[in-house]
Amino acid sequence: MSEIYPTRRQTEILSAVRLRQACSIGELAESLGVSEETIRRNVKPLAAQGLVRRVHGGITLPETFQEPPFQRRMQANSAAKQRIAAKVASLVQNGDSLMLDCGSTTTFVAQALAGHSELVAVTNSAEIARTLAAKASNRVFMAGGELRSDDTASLGASALDFVRQFEVQHAILSIGALDRAGGLMVYHLAEAEFSRAVMARAQRVVVAADRSKFGRKGLVKICDPDRIDVLVTDAAPPPRLARRLAEAEVEVLLA
Repeated sequence: MSEIYPTRRQTEILSAVRLRQACSIGELAESLGVSEETIRRNVKPLAAQGLVRRVHGGITLPETFQEPPFQRRMQANSAAKQRIAAKVASLVQNGDSLMLDCGSTTTFVAQALAGHSELVAVTNSAEIARTLAAKASNRVFMAGGELRSDDTASLGASALDFVRQFEVQHAILSIGALDRAGGLMVYHLAEAEFSRAVMARAQRVVVAADRSKFGRKGLVKICDPDRIDVLVTDAAPPPRLARRLAEAEVEVLLA
């Protein structure tokens, strides 16, 4: 190709992904009024030149949505995450039942629950399971399936079938992004599916997210804010997001 993006349609695709940071093939096809095959054909040369990055079902800006390795996420904003975790732990009583998904913030929550006893916990994170199982009075159930090497998380059909057997008081979730409209987002489809399954089995849904998640876009949407009850964070959300959370009757707790 003699030009970086010589066609009008490729220019439109680039404009869309730069504006939204991530787009699915279906969304692009609908917004541009063409077939998904046409979008794929136009995306191919853009990806070959490194102008976009192809992911399952869509495209992103290069590097924008490559989630950092788990250990790096544990170090990022760790002080804020520890304060958030302590606040979340204060919402849990001895003997309560809860589900926790995989994530750096929920890993800190598990550590903050060290002073609790007789908990019944369900998780898809081997690290969280190990932390909570260290207290003999706790009962810990680990979702089965293949473990990811990065964060020792179990995802997929087996994990979903497992958690659907339980009913718990608290679902405690970490997220990758909270967009300006209040949409909860992550970077992987399997994580979003797991989060939705957990939310459906809990009386109260608590999301733990530090301020760096505000206004960001992930690749996969979990749900709108109407599906959650409490957001625990370390700073007041920006005005537009705060209004959306208030409309959804989400309780915002600052750590």
